[in-house]
Amino acid sequence: MLGNPKKSIVFIIGPTAVGKSDVALHLAQQMSGEIISCDSMQIYRQINIASNKPSAADLKKIKHHCIDIISVDQEFNVAQFNTMVAEYITKIHAKGCTPIVVGGSGMYVQILLDGIFEGAPKDDNLRRELKFQAEQYGNEYLYDKLEIVDPQAAAKIHANDLKRLIRALEVSLSEQKLFSELKQKRIGLWGQYDIQIFVLNRNRAQLYQRINERVDHMIRQGLVDEIKKLKAMKLSLTAQGAIGIKEILNYLNEACSLQKSVELMKQNTRRFAKQQLTWFRRDKRFQWIDIEDGVAVEEIVEKIKNLIGREASS
Repeated sequence: MLGNPKKSIVFIIGPTAVGKSDVALHLAQQMSGEIISCDSMQIYRQINIASNKPSAADLKKIKHHCIDIISVDQEFNVAQFNTMVAEYITKIHAKGCTPIVVGGSGMYVQILLDGIFEGAPKDDNLRRELKFQAEQYGNEYLYDKLEIVDPQAAAKIHANDLKRLIRALEVSLSEQKLFSELKQKRIGLWGQYDIQIFVLNRNRAQLYQRINERVDHMIRQGLVDEIKKLKAMKLSLTAQGAIGIKEILNYLNEACSLQKSVELMKQNTRRFAKQQLTWFRRDKRFQWIDIEDGVAVEEIVEKIKNLIGREASS
């Protein structure tokens, strides 16, 4: 057994199509692990192909959590996810197993590690005013203002991240307390467990090729029929965010050809992968593992095991 399974948690994260699921499955088999999906779309029972859920065979091999738990007509948020995962971790540890969190949702990962920030109540009037200022003077105007009000918060927010800029200013100005200080009161998994976080990555050309091939495979699996069934349902706002739904609906609504919708899906998935990598690079706690094309899953797993063992013995 690697490390102390009652106190350790392993994260296998990375961009879409990088190969997280296969690595996590093999790792879980070798270290008495159970997998917790950290994917915002695999929670939905009716989104199977579009969310690239593990196969029925893989679900039988290793116990999975946070998959197929709600219907697409139900809303789901990070607070619910955070609470749910905390309960699963406790149960998995109680069985003497290791929780292996797997996914590509950077926001979900950060919430798990650092806790959720409830913050101040919304101030709609102030929020509208800040948004108006951004439209009139640009994001840099708000960023400069945040640097004056709360430089520590500004250092962790990109000038182009308008949503976070507005929220940071909204909290600091309405509460008369620094946004950065309030966020420090969050409580997450980090510090409570022995946590190892591995980001799987490939060079861009290989990753984009895998994305394109995955989309083609989804089409062959019956993605169009899956989306056709979803079209007849009232989708929650969160469910509507799944890549593939909007693109294929354009085809089903005769707004474009299937070929065009597939190309758009590939393009949007590649853009999403780029955003995921940008998010992960912000956090210095993550250990990066670069995967070369043709390298066996077993070799990647062995490398991760060695890194976990090294940390456990240090």
